[in-house]
Amino acid sequence: MPLRWTVGGRSNDEVRGAPSSVVRASGRGGSTRGRWRRRTAGVLAGVALAATALAACGSAGSPSATKPASASPVKGGTAVLALTPGEVPNYIFPFVSGATNTVVNTANLQYLMYRPLYWFGVGNSSVALNTSESLAAPPVYSDGYRTVTIHLRNFRWSDGVSVTSRDVVFWMNLLKANKTDWASYIPGEFPDNVASTVAAGPSTVVLHLIRAYNPEWFTNNELSQIIPIPQQVWDRTSTSGKVGDWDLTTSGARAVYKYLNAESEQLSTYATNPLWQVVDGPWKLKSFNADGHLSFVPNPGYSGAPKARLASFVEVPFTSTAAEFSDLASGHSGISVGYLPLHDLPAQSQLTAAGYRLVRAASYAINFIQINFDNPTVGPLFRQLYVRQALQRVMDQPGQVQAFLHGIGGYPDYGPIPPLPSSPYLSPVQEKNPYPFSITAARQLLTTHGWSVPASGPATCTDPGTGPAQCGAGVRAGQALSFNLLYASGSDYLANELANYQSDAARAGIVLNLKSESFNSVIGAISQCSPHQADCSWQLGTWGIGGAWLFGNDPYPSGEQLFSLGSNTGSWVDPTAERLIQATNFSPGTANMRAYDAYLSVQLPVIFQLCAYSLNEVASNLRGVSFLATGNLTPENWYFVK
Repeated sequence: MPLRWTVGGRSNDEVRGAPSSVVRASGRGGSTRGRWRRRTAGVLAGVALAATALAACGSAGSPSATKPASASPVKGGTAVLALTPGEVPNYIFPFVSGATNTVVNTANLQYLMYRPLYWFGVGNSSVALNTSESLAAPPVYSDGYRTVTIHLRNFRWSDGVSVTSRDVVFWMNLLKANKTDWASYIPGEFPDNVASTVAAGPSTVVLHLIRAYNPEWFTNNELSQIIPIPQQVWDRTSTSGKVGDWDLTTSGARAVYKYLNAESEQLSTYATNPLWQVVDGPWKLKSFNADGHLSFVPNPGYSGAPKARLASFVEVPFTSTAAEFSDLASGHSGISVGYLPLHDLPAQSQLTAAGYRLVRAASYAINFIQINFDNPTVGPLFRQLYVRQALQRVMDQPGQVQAFLHGIGGYPDYGPIPPLPSSPYLSPVQEKNPYPFSITAARQLLTTHGWSVPASGPATCTDPGTGPAQCGAGVRAGQALSFNLLYASGSDYLANELANYQSDAARAGIVLNLKSESFNSVIGAISQCSPHQADCSWQLGTWGIGGAWLFGNDPYPSGEQLFSLGSNTGSWVDPTAERLIQATNFSPGTANMRAYDAYLSVQLPVIFQLCAYSLNEVASNLRGVSFLATGNLTPENWYFVK
């Protein structure tokens, strides 16, 4: 139904947090788990295949709409998880390429069986290092932060063999030899910044770095990438060949990777291939179907805690969000953990009546509209800070949350640090919102910089030049303030948000020409422009259906892959920002992160937009369920009650 916003007789523009245009809120909302992992070199390589990404950003304390009553825990039972339509695991080897770098592969398959060296997050309230669930004790830095010593805890593989330093060295050798096949590889970063990896004892690994690094950054964003793998089973070049030390040479490590990658492409053998039966995580794969039907059983040899109380954990696919909602609402679906599409928020009571409780959750991420600073036509406009400020001023995030996400489905994001969960990295500048919604302020930014703003239609530059009250370098006399905005289709709430943005921008003299295309098309169109590229036609773009950038594998959100020189898609260049980003990487302490956050929140390398929660429906008799802000699953914590 149409949403008309008036409060106490005042106009929409006077009401803080209310959208100033009338738009229909009939949207199909986001889902819960269809997210992508850490971005790769060139920024977009690791997300192109996550075409159905409809997830969230930020995090909260995971409040549930209905607090479960106390009951007695029982051991056993099968918990069933509903998968997002179109999102099914399809790669088991925990060494993902850009084409396989999705959350559904890591969180819903790999990490259940193969734990990363370091585990981050406690429930949905923190992304801090979880020392109790990591495979190793917190790393020790020495030699002026140039040497890292890692002491492994007492974990075993399911075949009874200890997880040792050799398994870590095995991973690192494969990574060094095959780094360009790894989704998270950026030249100069991990593993290029590791001079050597030494097994100093059965449970001790020593990394010698090429220079000193901020230990918090290196632990959270580099060591977090290491996943020990069973050298005693996987160090081979063929199924019939013997296990050896093939990884100790570059050619051998390449041959091992080629073999393991080829085995990973045989989806029909996932549950039967002996390679994948040797795990160190809490779960073992029992059955696998390429359509998305997966089942796991507890790993009886799991060395960590807690050990699974469930008898099995199952994942099932759905053809559509409507089918999933209907199944849950029927009251006899058998689904233990499902999701509430954002557009079905008004009908949530149907699921409560069917025996589910609502749990909001979101990922450690930010959301934004990408800007193409190199566009030959409008790039000079984007390079004017006041133009970006005007674009941000007409983005009414609080009002959009109220109008299109019913006040509980999302929250604003005003800067480059995930706004939730709260962290010491957030600066007061971002927290207070440097550019509150104001059409009047946006118009004033333009009129005081040489623009004529008509009653309708685009503003035009009437005072070109580089003076403080002129349009700015490269802006032509008579140039209109009109931009093309490309966005990913498939989410009505995103379409509603952008239609509202378009309407409010028009009132300030900024014309936004909206065009929707498929997720893959948007990702393909938004690419980094080279200095001499003939066609660099995109202007504004967003694929952020809830969250455009997930920091799940980078819990120290320093932005080197997002806003650093040479890596940001929009070709934004700012030496001060580069200096601040480098400081977060190399200098200890959180003050550098707060300075980086404050600067980018004001300088606006992108236009920040709202974040949407994922909305999870949990069966009333299932407890222990939380949704990590990193995006990872922990069904070993789940249990049924009676």
